[in-house]
Amino acid sequence: MSKLNTAERAGLPAKDFAGPDRSYPINDASHGQNALARVEQHGTPALKKRVTSAVKRKYPNMQVA
Repeated sequence: MSKLNTAERAGLPAKDFAGPDRSYPINDASHGQNALARVEQHGTPALKKRVTSAVKRKYPNMQVA
């Protein structure tokens, strides 16, 4: 996973985030996988559904549990 610095993250469009308030960046497939892992650890059921949906929409071929 490539590291996002502050400027790069600020420059991402809203569609590249799966969570509220620009949380869970999904700008590339590795960040999508990471978003799924992090929300599984720390997210509420509603947030898990939201992030999973966004990742499936952006990366339809990605295996999502």
